Amino acid sequence: MKAHAQLIVIITFALAAIASAQVIDTSETRVQTTLDSGLKRIGTIKPRSVGEISGQNWSLGCETLDRGFANYDSYKDYLMPLGIKKIRLQGGWATTEREPGKYDWRWLDQVIDDARSRGLEIFLETNYGNPIYPGGGGRGLAGGFPTSAEAWAAWDKWVEAMATRYKGKVRDWEMWNEPDGNKNHTPAMVADINIRTAEIIKRVIPDARIAGGVISGAKPDFAEGWLKRVMSLKKQWLFTWFIYHGYTRNPDAGHYENVEKIKSFFGQYAPEIKLWQGEAGTQSEYCLGGALCKYPWTELTQAKWQTRRMLGDLGHDVESLVFSIADLDYNRWDGDQLGDMDRYGLVKTDKQYRLLKVKMCYYAVQNVVAVFDDMLERVQDYPCAVQCAKATACYAYKNKQNSQHILVFWDKSAVPSNANDTVAATFTIAKGSFTEPVWVDLITGGIHEIPADKIVRDGEKVIFREIPVHDAPTLIASKSLFVRQQ
Repeated sequence: MKAHAQLIVIITFALAAIASAQVIDTSETRVQTTLDSGLKRIGTIKPRSVGEISGQNWSLGCETLDRGFANYDSYKDYLMPLGIKKIRLQGGWATTEREPGKYDWRWLDQVIDDARSRGLEIFLETNYGNPIYPGGGGRGLAGGFPTSAEAWAAWDKWVEAMATRYKGKVRDWEMWNEPDGNKNHTPAMVADINIRTAEIIKRVIPDARIAGGVISGAKPDFAEGWLKRVMSLKKQWLFTWFIYHGYTRNPDAGHYENVEKIKSFFGQYAPEIKLWQGEAGTQSEYCLGGALCKYPWTELTQAKWQTRRMLGDLGHDVESLVFSIADLDYNRWDGDQLGDMDRYGLVKTDKQYRLLKVKMCYYAVQNVVAVFDDMLERVQDYPCAVQCAKATACYAYKNKQNSQHILVFWDKSAVPSNANDTVAATFTIAKGSFTEPVWVDLITGGIHEIPADKIVRDGEKVIFREIPVHDAPTLIASKSLFVRQQ
């Protein structure tokens, strides 16, 4: 009986391992929705892995490993096929230095070395506090900056040790995450710790590229206060980027007005510092905690939200991070082994960090990444008039090789819906360059013919009539862009 029981245990674990080994679907029908464009489908976007893309606007969140809220090994095989080349990691002072003056880098070495072996670039964040020191701050999000001379000295030593260890492996660095979440942290205080930390990194890695701010939303007043403090100390040269995060239930409503205010201020006073949306995502089901929680999100609305945020950022010339690759267990520190995961991931994991499934959003992000690389440049002030019953986001791009245009658009009027209703729109383009234009849905990846009777040409003028628009990004582009996709 004992041997029989042992066999049952072995079989159970084997079945669990098999169940957790999810396969990335590469079929043309990998994503199916109820969207009916009324157009003939002729193909599907072909994903591109990390090694097939030269450059792009995207980065990917692989955070919280320092606190054990996720497990890198559970999702590492899903990074390269997604196509995003840069991943965000968190340094984790309290995890690395558990005894004063003794650093254990093994947990972070493993991740950085593996990611680099896969052709990925690292974006490493310096945070949070360390309670082994009096006044050392907390290990978590709002724990607060160090407050004692002893803790500050230990912080400086840890930052220098980390920069020294990863010199030649990590070029891009980020400051303390969401410091504005602690009400005691003023913009000037955030600027001061950013400067202090950046100076240490630059001393060790002179060509380091550093992001400051890292605030929890596009907050013009906080951003301006930060920059004024940095400029008063003549330290703007330290920073390549200013980072804000982008959590709004409707990814378009109100958000980009604030982004433009921040961009305008920086453009006037410190144009060398670029904006980066450094963390944004939503959940794939109803969750009780986390940003944008307590809302009936679904895999479909998550995919719509994420692609709208990505392409909205691109349309405002802002670098964009997808949050995050895997679900997170924010409940773990509370000792809550029953509380569910926070479902921000592109892949779904359980409390043991076993991968349960690849979500719709993974494939939607794959589609965006496959199309929008550094071979496209945004066309500002594109001469396109839109006639549509819904408020429509619309951005245009030009292929650097053949000058063909891409028009991407979506209904931006509301929070992404679980329905797929469409409205008809007419796009009148004064000077358009489209050869055999097709209509492409970025959620399913479906490539569709546009009938000849919906296209009117008059010299350089092109009119696309009765084109379906819904609350997720679709595009019109020349069929030649997708020749490699067939």
